[in-house]
Amino acid sequence: MERILKILEENARISLEDLAVMVNDTPEGVAARLDEYRAAGVIRGFHTLVDWEKAGVPRVQAIIELRVTPKRDCGFDEVAAAVANFEEVDSVMLMSGGYDLCVVMTGRSFQEIALFVAKRLSPLDGVLSTTTHFVLHTYKKDGVLYGGEAADERVIS
Repeated sequence: MERILKILEENARISLEDLAVMVNDTPEGVAARLDEYRAAGVIRGFHTLVDWEKAGVPRVQAIIELRVTPKRDCGFDEVAAAVANFEEVDSVMLMSGGYDLCVVMTGRSFQEIALFVAKRLSPLDGVLSTTTHFVLHTYKKDGVLYGGEAADERVIS
């Protein structure tokens, strides 16, 4: 199981035939396992990492720290669910340390993100404080280096 998932994590576009060879199975067997993983919620989707800066698309990403008052019966889950339901929010994670929730979001400008934090995030019931960090440049994301040209992994013999 872990081998298939690791390969897909590195290359979601790999063919069933190539994946089957790599895990010593048939394409039909691999397809059946992938269907099981999707049905069980193990595989949540397939994504492409885009270098938006190189694409020339104006985007600003922010990491927002939230300090939250946990609710008696559900802890942080209710506030986290409310934050996760905002379309602008990319990720919400429960953290240990100096703050409770880490929110990652993307907008078209610094002002757009600041207004979202001030008008929609901060007023939520249970939110005690926010700290916003704007991402100025991405060097590596999800294990992929940004900024340089992709290395050609083909071997010339």
